[in-house]
Amino acid sequence: MNDMQSKTDRFQSPTRRQLLSMIGKTAGATAMYQAMTTLGFASESSFKQEMNLKGAPTGASIVILGAGLGGLTAAYELRKAGYKVTVLEFQNRGGGRSWTLNAGDKYTELGGGEVTCNFKKGNYFNGGPWRLPVHHYAVFHYCKKFGVELQPFIQTNDRAYLHRTTHFNGAPQRLGEVQSDIRGYVSELLSKAVNTGSLDKTVNKEDKEKLLEGLKGWGVLNNNYRYVKSHDTSKHRGYSVYPGGGLMPDAKPSTPIPMHKLLDSGMWSDIYSNYTIYDHQPAMFQPVGGMGKIGDAFTRECRDMITFNAKVTKIHQDESGVTVDYVDSSSNSSNPDGASKTVRADWCICTIPLSVLTQMDINVSAPMKQAMAAVPYDSSYKVGLEFNRRFWEEDEWIYGGITYTDMPITQISYPSHDMFTTGSGVLLGAYGFGEASYKFNTLSPKERINAALEYGKYIHPQYTKEFRSGTSVAWHRIPWSLGCYGIWSESSRNQYYDTLCAIDHRIVLAGEHCSHIPAWQEGAILSGMDAASRLHQKAKKIG
Repeated sequence: MNDMQSKTDRFQSPTRRQLLSMIGKTAGATAMYQAMTTLGFASESSFKQEMNLKGAPTGASIVILGAGLGGLTAAYELRKAGYKVTVLEFQNRGGGRSWTLNAGDKYTELGGGEVTCNFKKGNYFNGGPWRLPVHHYAVFHYCKKFGVELQPFIQTNDRAYLHRTTHFNGAPQRLGEVQSDIRGYVSELLSKAVNTGSLDKTVNKEDKEKLLEGLKGWGVLNNNYRYVKSHDTSKHRGYSVYPGGGLMPDAKPSTPIPMHKLLDSGMWSDIYSNYTIYDHQPAMFQPVGGMGKIGDAFTRECRDMITFNAKVTKIHQDESGVTVDYVDSSSNSSNPDGASKTVRADWCICTIPLSVLTQMDINVSAPMKQAMAAVPYDSSYKVGLEFNRRFWEEDEWIYGGITYTDMPITQISYPSHDMFTTGSGVLLGAYGFGEASYKFNTLSPKERINAALEYGKYIHPQYTKEFRSGTSVAWHRIPWSLGCYGIWSESSRNQYYDTLCAIDHRIVLAGEHCSHIPAWQEGAILSGMDAASRLHQKAKKIG
């Protein structure tokens, strides 16, 4: 489109479809989610029903590399079909990135830094996944099947904050107030457009009357279609003095944030990118006791198939099967000289993250190697902060939800469990990707905690007095993943995705990186199911 055409289109009256789209976006529609789906960042689960694989060839065997959710899903289903299944896992636990740090846990990251978790017993921190969208059907299927108790996760809480360091004198603004004001101002602007005839080519007279009526109610406009301070607007955005009883002061309306200040702050982007996308729509859920409970349940079901502390060093396939070399990586190994052990199987499902797999000795086809190398891994960091009391509840009436900020910590998430209890609690004190994560990754474990405290106190001054302990995860410094999740672009997915997921003679890959839902546990589980199904069909055909 040339520049002149672009300018002309910009001043044309929008079509009915465009108008409804604009209103939908303002109301919280899922247009951004659709764009994310195109780029491969999000998608609704394709899970329909439980797998029912049958008829494994007599004596057929499969080795699965990695005891994350993708690998254990495949292991569980293939054993039911009659295969002899062996799972090799680098760590001393199952679950992969479905990982919860509890009191007393510790690990060593790349660079030698020891990360500890000195929380009080019962407190925990999800280092990886931390919430479950309601449309991730496969996760819920296995949680129900394996007895994992779930509880609501509060993504959106109008009492949480939006924060900009250079706006409103650095004071955080309540999410509910910002949302109400945006709704009011957009309604006012649209009503002006309708009343001045700017949309006459888009809506007829009857539609105009309905639209004005709807905008007046939705935006809480006065009889002149203005969004102004009033008791009516305060019923939505909150009061400066709340209604009381007896001889308490009467309610006083609050003052809306001026529209130009909202526009300058850029807080609108926080709302549409974090609260209204499909993956974050309520209801959302979490396992009781931490996300690691899902990995624990899969591990319990598959425990007799898993060899822990198995560091894979070589994967070699030939005409009749796959040979995997590994060494015992445990600190108390009875094999201190590092001599290799070997597993031989007819087939192999490999769920090792591509960031690690591309550095290993594996004989797959040239196209497969190209596809493996075409998927970089995003960097991400998380910091968990434990405080002596739940001041966000006691002082600020915040029960669950997420505060977003333009500071490097990006966000603060308030726990959706143990509400109204007395004593300590844990906040997700920092969680981000991209440039900020590179900076956090260069810090030591202690420095990451200090940075989260230093930034967070500008939103919650109680940090300084109430802090008790902290822990963190910097995903590029985790030896067994070297990153958070596989990044796909539209072009790389078109060029490499089918090859990456194809069965390469006797080896097939699985995991969140082999899904249309990267970074989510649902993607890993669906990939494990799909790999198991396709490999089973090929094995039956060959016999």
